[in-house]
Amino acid sequence: MTWRTMTSMVLATMVVASPLSVAAQPKELFIPLLVYRTGPFAPSGIPIANGFVDYFTLINERDGGITGVKVVWEECETQYDTKQGVECYERLKGKSGGAVLVNPYSTGITYQLIPKAPVDKVVTFSMGYGMSASSDGRWFPWVFNFPTNYWSQASAVIRYIGQQEGGLDKLKGKKIAHVFHNSPYGKEANPTLEELAKKYQFELTLLAVDTPGQEQKATWLQVRRLNPDWVFMSGWGVMNQVAIKEAASIGYKMDHFIGNWWSANDSDVVPAGDGAKGYKGATFHAPGTNFKVHADLVKFVYDKGKGAGKKEEMGAPLYNRGIVNAMLSAEAIRTAMTKFGSKPVNGEQVRWGFENLNLTDKRLEELGVKGFTHPVKVTCDDHEGSGPLLIQQWDGKKWNIVSDWIAPMREVVRPKIEAAAVEEGKKLGYTMRDCSKEK
Repeated sequence: MTWRTMTSMVLATMVVASPLSVAAQPKELFIPLLVYRTGPFAPSGIPIANGFVDYFTLINERDGGITGVKVVWEECETQYDTKQGVECYERLKGKSGGAVLVNPYSTGITYQLIPKAPVDKVVTFSMGYGMSASSDGRWFPWVFNFPTNYWSQASAVIRYIGQQEGGLDKLKGKKIAHVFHNSPYGKEANPTLEELAKKYQFELTLLAVDTPGQEQKATWLQVRRLNPDWVFMSGWGVMNQVAIKEAASIGYKMDHFIGNWWSANDSDVVPAGDGAKGYKGATFHAPGTNFKVHADLVKFVYDKGKGAGKKEEMGAPLYNRGIVNAMLSAEAIRTAMTKFGSKPVNGEQVRWGFENLNLTDKRLEELGVKGFTHPVKVTCDDHEGSGPLLIQQWDGKKWNIVSDWIAPMREVVRPKIEAAAVEEGKKLGYTMRDCSKEK
């Protein structure tokens, strides 16, 4: 055999083999993790990232993946900066066969990724944050924010305040201040609060805190002068602990100070010491580790030396938030696999799984999280799930649930969502889907 003949045979083999290489399917599911473990928002970002990673590790170690398909991920540090977050997404979206979903963990980053989602075929899952208008799946088929959004949260908090005052009609003449992170995230609740202020005739004061929120003396001097009956806070990172310290320093009654679900973590209250006792926060899951999922995390993850953080830090609200986020992501992927097969699914198939997720009490019990969070049902037109929330309170050592599940004011929120979805959708050149034609 001549050298030329051998070369021809090798080239022919390469030509035949190449299409097979190109067509090779990924054997794993890749999920990029946009995190912020450094910078002023690290106190909030670290526990979320740890909860997320630990749950996916549990899925792989205990279950062998999602229906046997391993989950792989790669972290990229954003420092809660929108530009860095978009750069992270662009760098990671094509890795390991392609991302199937992304959790931006920043409302600013979410707004930038929303127009990319239908182009890249990557689900944007902004669990409990992001653009509230994207709850209308008819306009935003690639964006999901279940189990609830900022507008629903604001309405449920006002409902809770009304309950504490003896009824929503008793809010007339009351003073409520909203101390908020001066960013797209912090401003999200304002339109709903303004509408509810008109409806129930309470006096609303909006107090913006510039990022990162380490200097708030002027803000809390305003609070002292105003002497509001209630303070609601939409804060993040170091802003939260500074606000709680400042509130304590002016002697504000802490049991009338309610943080939103991003403002009620151990890292927010511990620095204030005894001054934080009585502080409250919204949540859509329980604090603590009294659930089977936490026992499984110890057995299959931490006892094997594979934990992302310290075992004793499990159970903090934002750690548990990461667990819930990863669990909902995994269950949506599992839903997709019930239709498309137990194999690595692509972005379009995962989108179907998100839109058809029906997480029942029975399934929550199977996952070891019954009582930890509530069932979620997603539909074509409702990507929020209209979930209720709980109020938790800090007793100086731990968080305790101090309310029943509180339903949002859907009659107020849903019309606002639908109107905003039309406006935001048209800005992006979208058209409204006919959900009756979806399968």
